[in-house]
Amino acid sequence: MKYIVAIIQPHKLEEVKQALESVEVHLMTVSNVLGRGRQKGFTEVYRSVKEVGLLKKIKLEIAVNEDFVEPTVDAIKKGAFSGNPGDGKIFVLDLHDVIRIGTGERGGKAIG
Repeated sequence: MKYIVAIIQPHKLEEVKQALESVEVHLMTVSNVLGRGRQKGFTEVYRSVKEVGLLKKIKLEIAVNEDFVEPTVDAIKKGAFSGNPGDGKIFVLDLHDVIRIGTGERGGKAIG
């Protein structure tokens, strides 16, 4: 099992969701987050003080079984790609266990 975390541009969310639907990945958590990467956010001068701001991003969190890792990553890449700096990042982490609270199911059965 893997836990996939993706940080993408907010305007690409619908395209990413459609790409994920096309590979049968339906379950995800989506959050609005702030952050900065290589683009270093934006710079604003306020009362002679230079402030570095954070950019709005979308964070997707998806737990998948091994068979769905590459299709999920490929779908996110396809939907999030614009060719411009700041398209985002995808992190793939090992997932030790999953427990469905309502039924007590564990592991891969609890993901789907």
